[in-house]
Amino acid sequence: MIITSREKSIIDLIIRTSGKHTVSTLADYLNVSGRTIQRNLKSVEKILEEYQLKLKRTTNEGLFIDGRNDQIYKLIQKLTDAVPTDETPEERKLSLLVTLLHEGPYFKKQVLANHLGISPATLTVYLDELTDWLSKFSVLLTRKRGVGVEVSADEASKRHALANFFLVYFYEEIIESLYLLQKGTHLNEPVLGYFSPENMLAVDQTVNRIFHQEQTKLTDSDYIGLVVYICLSIQRTGSNLLLEEPAVSPSDYSAEYRLVERIGAELDHRISTSLMKSDIHYLSVILKGSKVQAADSIDYDSIILGQLIKKVIEDVSTKLHVDLSDDFSLYQGLLAHMEPSIFRLKQKMELFNPLTDDIKKKYPVLFMAVRDSLENEFKDIHFPEDEVAFVVLHFGSALLMHEEKVKINAVVVCPTGIGTSKMLASRIQKEITEINSVEILSLKDFQSASLKEYDIVISTVRLPFTDIDYTLVSPLLSDKDIGSIRNYLQNNLEKLTRDERYLRTAVKASEPGKEKRPKVRDLLQEMKDVHTSIESILDNFRVYRSQHAGSHFTVLNEMVEQAEKDGLLTDSKDVLHELGEREKKGGLGIPNTNMGLYHCRSECIGELIFQVSHLSQPLVIKGMDGREMPMKSLLLMLAPANMSKREQEILSIISTSLIEDNISMMIFSSSNELMIRKKLEDLFFDYLQNNLLKE
Repeated sequence: MIITSREKSIIDLIIRTSGKHTVSTLADYLNVSGRTIQRNLKSVEKILEEYQLKLKRTTNEGLFIDGRNDQIYKLIQKLTDAVPTDETPEERKLSLLVTLLHEGPYFKKQVLANHLGISPATLTVYLDELTDWLSKFSVLLTRKRGVGVEVSADEASKRHALANFFLVYFYEEIIESLYLLQKGTHLNEPVLGYFSPENMLAVDQTVNRIFHQEQTKLTDSDYIGLVVYICLSIQRTGSNLLLEEPAVSPSDYSAEYRLVERIGAELDHRISTSLMKSDIHYLSVILKGSKVQAADSIDYDSIILGQLIKKVIEDVSTKLHVDLSDDFSLYQGLLAHMEPSIFRLKQKMELFNPLTDDIKKKYPVLFMAVRDSLENEFKDIHFPEDEVAFVVLHFGSALLMHEEKVKINAVVVCPTGIGTSKMLASRIQKEITEINSVEILSLKDFQSASLKEYDIVISTVRLPFTDIDYTLVSPLLSDKDIGSIRNYLQNNLEKLTRDERYLRTAVKASEPGKEKRPKVRDLLQEMKDVHTSIESILDNFRVYRSQHAGSHFTVLNEMVEQAEKDGLLTDSKDVLHELGEREKKGGLGIPNTNMGLYHCRSECIGELIFQVSHLSQPLVIKGMDGREMPMKSLLLMLAPANMSKREQEILSIISTSLIEDNISMMIFSSSNELMIRKKLEDLFFDYLQNNLLKE
């Protein structure tokens, strides 16, 4: 029996005081947190299953073991003989992985077994499992008779494998450690036996501060991932385990490079540790491949990708006999997810998705449809199953969004990513009809949220707060999780119905034919947003004919200054600066056309603007594919910093229609103002007919 001393103590206490001990009293007795006990109880349940026993709770939350007495007696006998270890199998595998990737490259099996305090047979099992794991990251682990264990890989692959092992198996522990460090708790030992607590706190505070200043936001999981990668780089570079010099320049992700360079400089000043140029290059690639926190923060000049995503949505819709082509939320979420995803794949940085097998089992047909559509549209990119599974979550969310019932407000704390959280929210609303609205918050946003607005808090990870009552669930919401949520609602009916708004909701819901109708004011606001957006585009539309042969910024300057004179924006210099910053992030020329799309958001911009400048002589600019190209038509798309969903849709319609077909490309690249205006009006008419009029 492999059991830790704490797990053994928990089972012993529950058996001796059946029904008396709760999670809270066990935590007090063993001098650990309630979160730690909850985590240990999962392992205890697995041990009990081997003896056909179950861990149950009394009405007062007292814990007891349910099953036949002879099985309980067998368990007690086994516990008496068991020698506990304070390491879980995952922790021992982590120790083995750190040893393999920090020392070597050759190891004798007996030396490894002695170092870990395990038998050669157990070591063989661990090596088998790690061989499969490491192969996902191009790290080769081989065993030869007379030689021993050999590890071969470049340093970047080793770091990628080790960081992912931490993030997949110890994500909650990292969150908990960061929370304790942020609160000023002094940790006497390295985090997970590896990371320096001082370095981890310094990295977290530095990244958080610089990201806040730069207004850069990542999903919780990618933020934690970046902190882990930086800590790992500091530690391995400090041990003289160096990355190879990059073979390419960081021009494709210069903004990320400058950001990481700034983080490195501040860390050097703060903890006297220096990141080498190769480290900064490597970390900037990690940052470039990270997901933004909110789907509506993306730019709408991802024209080529936007077109491919629309085709994928149409293809999946056809295969499943459902129409998702007008689901802007799905399109927006996929655009936010797939841009960094494709970058990762091109850099050979595949992500490990621990939910892939569950997703394939739960949604086999949807999985096949999505995989086939991705292969058809993205012919030059291979999507491994882990990446396909992430995309499936977005489609699963869209398919479930059509079934919503209203009564109770919930909040989901889900730091695992955009698609997962949307999927979970939709599943909750589908499976538990009592719940009306489900808001999704990141871990950081949850800390500052007003919990009075929510009736139930649901989380996919253990929260580092002791004073908040919440329900822990899997991101895929198993039957057991649904039962847990239902039990919570059942046990807290008084609390849920205390507020009179539920009485009013119940009365309204009882009126036939009204439960699915949107609020009149919300509908009016949407109509107003659409009306204002379309009117702004049509009123502000201009076609200029530029005779200048200078820089394209000369043309932009004239267009933006004229917009300021027309009262459409308040500070032309600020807008030009934003346009310049956007161009630094990557080329804006549309490949296989003579058009360039220059786009930005700014507080200085009052309303949506779309204008065209036709150049008498072509100017050479950088294309979206990284190659230089001639531009004859400069398209300018400007928007306020904060936009409604409908305003975002209007801009998306324009940008994706630019290369919809040859006729569209010819119209937008022409200098014919009437023809372009007519094209815009046709786009808006189709939008109104397929969305507002249909709804």
